Amino acid sequence: MECRYFGECGACKLYSDGYETQLNNKAELNKERFLPFFSGEISLFKSPESHYRSRSEFKIWHDGDEIFYAMNHTDGKGVVLIDACPQVNEHIALLMPKLLKTIKENDIDFKLFGADFLSSSNGEIVVSLLYHRKLDSAWQEVAQNISLELGIYIIGRSRKQKLVVGQDYVTETLLIDGDEYKFKQIENSFTQPNARVNEQMVSWAMNKLSDIGGDLLELYCGAGNFTIPFAKKFDKVLATEISKSSINAAKANMLLNDVVNIEFVRMSVEEFVQALDGVREFRRMREIDIDSYTLQTIFVDPPRSGMDKASCEFASRHKNILYISCNPQTLVRDLEILCKTHSVIDMALFDQFPYTHHVEMGVMLVKKV
Repeated sequence: MECRYFGECGACKLYSDGYETQLNNKAELNKERFLPFFSGEISLFKSPESHYRSRSEFKIWHDGDEIFYAMNHTDGKGVVLIDACPQVNEHIALLMPKLLKTIKENDIDFKLFGADFLSSSNGEIVVSLLYHRKLDSAWQEVAQNISLELGIYIIGRSRKQKLVVGQDYVTETLLIDGDEYKFKQIENSFTQPNARVNEQMVSWAMNKLSDIGGDLLELYCGAGNFTIPFAKKFDKVLATEISKSSINAAKANMLLNDVVNIEFVRMSVEEFVQALDGVREFRRMREIDIDSYTLQTIFVDPPRSGMDKASCEFASRHKNILYISCNPQTLVRDLEILCKTHSVIDMALFDQFPYTHHVEMGVMLVKKV
């Protein structure tokens, strides 16, 4: 990837030696990091070298009468004014200069301080414009005209205010193991930012679970990114998630893909374990016939903080554990607990965030005999 702002813009942390060298360095670092748990070959899944992000956030910087996109400087002091970003997918990249020009021409830049982009692979885009002022009907009328002119959806956000012009989501299509899956991705909620790596990650995970059968328990299911493809491999899936908006999106995505063998429940992991063990009763579990499930396999995709000790010990009850981690450091901590009862039989590295130190790891564990 070529970028004139390398070394200045804080969006990228790694600049030298090119993508392949950076990726190999990440692979070597994590091979050594996980050597106490796994001595085999860690599968490596690459990202496109540019235009890989379908979600991005920019500051809007005012300089006199002009406005610019801006990112934090690498040294943490001040910002870098930019007019293009090769990280974002082609649809966002084409829109960025047009949007800024149109905002200025229509005089809706007053107290505008941010622009967030969410795009599907086929070019459906939601742009959230962030303001330090209350938005009125005049703003909404202008935004509707811009929406029609540019073929996008627009959301105006200010304190305690959200005005939606069109809709607040895009519909992404992912190709996984030769099948297409559609996902409603909602503005301001978590979605995987690198669609092509996401496809590889879900495909790898499905392959690890392909011959197990039975039922599946999933913790931290989000909007069903893994859950819905997994449903093809299991008799039934029980999936939990604490976020109300994510659960609602997951249920919508289940219908969008004509899947019928998933039950979603909005609960934290702690609450779910309490319900399963009979410690507490929850109304949200009343319609779930937990005794009808044969749960020998569990899938977890926790936040960067990883799992706590109690969650790890709960996962350890299951014969098969598949763990996707966005933070190798907390994964090491959790594996120290999980590997007391389980053995790692396969690992993978997914390069979701090129030109940064971040990677996602996949781990397959089975119970020791």
